[in-house]
Amino acid sequence: METSMKRRTFLAAGAATVGATLLPKPFSVAAAAAGKKGVMLMNRIGPSTSDLYIADSDGTNERKLLASAGYDYNAAVSADGASVVFTSERTGDGNSCLYRARIDGTGVQPLVVGAAMNDSGVLSPDGTKLAFVSTRGDHKAQIWVLDLRTNALRCLTNGSAVAGDPALPDGHFRPAWSPDGQWIAFSSDRNTAWRGHDDGRGWEHTQELSIYVIRPDGSGFRQVASKPGYCLGSPKWSPDGARIVFYEITTEGTWLAHRPEGIGKVESQIVSVDVATGARVEHTSGPNLKVSPQYVTATEIGYLVKGGADEGLAYTGGTLPAVKRALRSPVWTPDGKSVIYQKVGFAPRPIDTPLYSWDSDWEYRHCDVFPALSRQGRLAITEKQLGNSSIVTLRPDGTDRRVVFDNATSGLDPVLIAKGLAGAFRPAWSPDGAWIAFGLGGWFQERAEMTAVVARVRSDGSGFEKLTDGTTNAGFPSYSADGNQIVYRVWGADAKGLRILDLRTGATRVLTTEPDNLPDWSADGRLILFTRRTSDTNFDVCTIRPDGTGLRVLTSSGSNDGHAVWNCDGRILYNSGMYGFRQEAALYDNTFQPYGQIFSMKADGSDKRLLTDSQWEDSMPLYLTQDVLSQ
Repeated sequence: METSMKRRTFLAAGAATVGATLLPKPFSVAAAAAGKKGVMLMNRIGPSTSDLYIADSDGTNERKLLASAGYDYNAAVSADGASVVFTSERTGDGNSCLYRARIDGTGVQPLVVGAAMNDSGVLSPDGTKLAFVSTRGDHKAQIWVLDLRTNALRCLTNGSAVAGDPALPDGHFRPAWSPDGQWIAFSSDRNTAWRGHDDGRGWEHTQELSIYVIRPDGSGFRQVASKPGYCLGSPKWSPDGARIVFYEITTEGTWLAHRPEGIGKVESQIVSVDVATGARVEHTSGPNLKVSPQYVTATEIGYLVKGGADEGLAYTGGTLPAVKRALRSPVWTPDGKSVIYQKVGFAPRPIDTPLYSWDSDWEYRHCDVFPALSRQGRLAITEKQLGNSSIVTLRPDGTDRRVVFDNATSGLDPVLIAKGLAGAFRPAWSPDGAWIAFGLGGWFQERAEMTAVVARVRSDGSGFEKLTDGTTNAGFPSYSADGNQIVYRVWGADAKGLRILDLRTGATRVLTTEPDNLPDWSADGRLILFTRRTSDTNFDVCTIRPDGTGLRVLTSSGSNDGHAVWNCDGRILYNSGMYGFRQEAALYDNTFQPYGQIFSMKADGSDKRLLTDSQWEDSMPLYLTQDVLSQ
């Protein structure tokens, strides 16, 4: 839960170099279009840009692939080399759809569009069918086949012969046609457990994949490669259809593979199996994270070295030179002469960047972390994208902006502040709008080494005071309905759980002693919402009365549910991975919970609704109604 916030250290490429004395970029939220109820602010973790390139296999003659680019990735070349299928979010940031273009980059046409996540499209050898991944239907990543002549759609992986336990990850990824068009290979984490990193002790999930094949009519399903404790991903067929090649990494390694500080350290190998016998050949050995393998010729396999000093294209046989270049998801043309790949960027999305909305009543926009709205209609945020994690307030239209707490005056280590590991986190308004409480200190892995305090400041930036004594790591405060109390969480060797501070007397009482986090007091004062670690591998959203009675566990997906806050209509907004991964975990960059989507539910845990359906990590929603935006 809280540890997942470490990811935001790495979102702002170059943000660590921004000086605290520099003026931040303006933050304003434009009113929604006529007929809309308003805007939902949210934070998205994922690339902010992605462009497809084509080059010769030796890396020369690089140029952009598409004549009309628009957040494009995950290309696949047709068997005749004449066209390219690719994923694009040109319909809206976060909405993955499938398109086709000529190999020269012209003639872009949609193939599969809609509100579901559609990705990893690949044409059959005769060009009449498209296999792809989609979350349509049950919101899980399934393998579908589209007949391009009749537009008939078939899901291959949700039938009784294939479907795994629905309470477990149960995702299916990266389809690949056999050269004769009779089979589709894919990877899947079906019937594998939800697992935390650090051997099950961590919040973020690892992934175990095996390789399967199935006929395009849904028959013949079988497993062709698996290894306990390992993840086998991105299968591709040999030109003669006898073998399938894939990357193989430990399950634990899938966590490090998309962590910025682990990507260049974890290693994987390129392996192939005989489809008939299962006989293995390990084509590589030694260090480097190796992914995205493909037979470039009958004997040469190309792949990507992801991260590290050797990042770029590599070849198992050495018949082609290695190409050191920052790229992702390479695919070679059938003649082996060219390679297509994507280059991604992680510069922060500007505040109020439009995102694709899955709700026709609301516009979705990007925001910095921990947005909070006062009852008087004023915004507060932790300004983390600029690398300072100060507390800022303003009117939603961007006027009357105030830095009410500047981290440069905190005395915290500026290096840790720049990394996002220390700062002023999670502002909370008092009901009368006069005060803002927040946590101040070291966060995430630093909480084991650093303390933190709950502090508050007047809404004009004056009157700063610490409310806790700094003997433990205290933070994530929330005010009671009458403004007389604050609930917060503590973390330390001898103390965990939620505490309630009476601001009138200074007395503190213990509310819970479990590893609980992120409390949020309801507007009517009757309930406190929070996240609890309910097992070694799972967190759930809970409520409890302020007197410690009436504990209710509202989620039970087994997949981690958290980051819960009360919405203005009394519903609960939260983040969940209940529908599993949307992509192979090792292929992500700079993310920590790429399976996380935004949900809402009633206060009793019923009527759970999916609010985002992207392949990125979405969290921290805040609804701003039109009347608030028009103030």
